[in-house]
Amino acid sequence: MQDAAVRRAQVAVGAAYAAQGFGYATVVTALPGLKARTGIEDDTIALVLLMGALLAAAGSVTAERVARRWSSRTGVVVGLLAQAVGLASVAAATSVPPLVASFVVFALGLGMVDASSNMQGVALQHRVGRSILSTLFACLTVAAILAALTQSGLARFGATTGPVTALVVAVVVAAAVALTVRPSLLPSTTPHAPSAGVHDDVEAAPHHVEGIAPGARTGVAPPDAPAVPARTPLPRAGIWLFGALVAVAFVVDSAVSSWSTIYLHDELLASGTVAPLGYAAYQGAVLLARLAGDPLVRRYGRVRVAAPTGAVAAVGLFVVALVPSPGAAVVGFALAGIGAGTLVPLAFSAAGELAPARLDDVVARINLFNYAGALLGAVVIGLLSEVTGLGPAFLVPALMLVPAMAIVPRLAVRAPARTSATP
Repeated sequence: MQDAAVRRAQVAVGAAYAAQGFGYATVVTALPGLKARTGIEDDTIALVLLMGALLAAAGSVTAERVARRWSSRTGVVVGLLAQAVGLASVAAATSVPPLVASFVVFALGLGMVDASSNMQGVALQHRVGRSILSTLFACLTVAAILAALTQSGLARFGATTGPVTALVVAVVVAAAVALTVRPSLLPSTTPHAPSAGVHDDVEAAPHHVEGIAPGARTGVAPPDAPAVPARTPLPRAGIWLFGALVAVAFVVDSAVSSWSTIYLHDELLASGTVAPLGYAAYQGAVLLARLAGDPLVRRYGRVRVAAPTGAVAAVGLFVVALVPSPGAAVVGFALAGIGAGTLVPLAFSAAGELAPARLDDVVARINLFNYAGALLGAVVIGLLSEVTGLGPAFLVPALMLVPAMAIVPRLAVRAPARTSATP
């Protein structure tokens, strides 16, 4: 009974990550078809992505407030339903104004699910007492790959019919998950709170080993601290530190997600069947990195996983920027996925240890850095491409990974909760 409760929670949280990945990947790989159908230009797409990042950030803030008043599982369900409405509206849009309005709804839902599912994932990892966050992110990645492959397979029905059909599939996925997972999600993501038997059922957290910082090898610090007041000061320095690493990882992710298909299709003249495969290769590498991530973190620690994979990602992006051929681009995007696949869950794992009593607040604020990365990775690269072309624009995420490696050593230690406060 106890193990079954844990498994149900893990399946439900994994399904929320998967629905998020499927919807977002469907939208970004449908961009060429949406361009053909509505006549939207690349610079307008860049501005819509800017608007989307800001609205998703607003959705993340909303998720924090929803979690305080009700729970993060409410944020997951409401956010997925908003995505379903937004995706349906995108599929129906035949001109730019309704397309933009549809993205407003979708982006708000995206931000809500982004923050709420991460609250659920980090809390579940703490309650299980071992590293599982990379595996949950792998669910998102599997779904994104399936969405890209679905888009590629439906391309045979036409430049606009294929993407619209894929968007309808994404509507069904988001709505189905929203309507089925709520009973199994964690009712509360605060430490030691009642959770329908889930937290009483998980295995005991690993003990501290002398000479090894809690969380350095397992990827999650033991949740053995006593409960503290709900308004414990937030660790501002730690939030900025790990948030910066999340931001750089999302520069990479949003650059590839938003522009890889357009780059292959429009500038390298790849076919409608081949163009989505750059994104699929990227997500395939992300998946492998995330499936291997939890076992590697348990054995070697977060630093020894993050450092080499981040370097590989930089190399891949340099290949994309400097070798203008479809084959090289697909390989480069795959290498970039190795680093992006590890850095995000490792940063969230470390951030989740900053102030366990305010986990929802910490995760929601770290999640805001996703959208700072989206602004640079999607919007700035799109605008820069008007001057340099998309290929050289991929130098931006490659160069940003270099200073980000200075943050990686901090992943090994548990940050103190006593830092300057934010309300």
